Amino acid sequence: MRIRGSTRVFALLGDPVAHSLSPAMHNAAFNALGLDAAYVCLRVAADQVGPLMTGLSAAGGGGNVTAPHKLVAAGHAVGPGGGRLPIVNTFWAAGGQVAGDDTDTPGILAAWRSLGAPAGPWLLIGTGGTATAAANAAALAGAQIAVRSRSIERQLAFEAAHEAAGRVADDQAVIGFVVNCTPLGHGPADPLPIGPDELPECAPALDLVYRPGGTPWVRQCAASGRAVADGREVLLAQGVEAFRRWFPEVDPPAEVMRAALREHLGPPLR
Repeated sequence: MRIRGSTRVFALLGDPVAHSLSPAMHNAAFNALGLDAAYVCLRVAADQVGPLMTGLSAAGGGGNVTAPHKLVAAGHAVGPGGGRLPIVNTFWAAGGQVAGDDTDTPGILAAWRSLGAPAGPWLLIGTGGTATAAANAAALAGAQIAVRSRSIERQLAFEAAHEAAGRVADDQAVIGFVVNCTPLGHGPADPLPIGPDELPECAPALDLVYRPGGTPWVRQCAASGRAVADGREVLLAQGVEAFRRWFPEVDPPAEVMRAALREHLGPPLR
């Protein structure tokens, strides 16, 4: 990759970001298509998100936003319909403004389908921006949600935000799908987001965290005999959607992007 004055710069904004494979995935795509673009990670504080989104977009680039800044990013971008979105994880320039979108939601739906589109309410572990995307995905899948959080205050607030629309399940004994929406699993000493003995029997599980060989939680879920997927499918699917926002005239090279992830993560657990 050759960096020039004309190179369009895309960046992942978050904290932490050192674990991210977004640069490997997107730079592989840029190289395969001969695009004059580069993708980097930037570890930033919340008050730096807006200025960086504005600066990168104005210079012809854009990027993604990851935890814990997806909710913050929503306040600095205009959504596809001209209004504000609950969360933003992808941004670029459009019409002289910073445009933003939530590509996590279609990414989570893609992973849900890859696991057979299990029926029943979704159990979401966590209440941050990624959990909001998962709740949106559940709504599009026609499923209600249940929520677990280490903070009862955050759990109650999250449930209240979705109860008015009838999205919160009354009967949590019929959970059909479990999603880890927390960052637990990035670090080798992290506790499990939820113990395997606390999971609904046989419900497929999706861990939005990814690591080579799988996170401890996804490995334990697989060992229990349930269908599992880690965050690579979500990363790929949301990355493809992000690429379409940045380069609407170009077809994203999805298989190139998938191969870049597999090179770093190995084969998926099943």
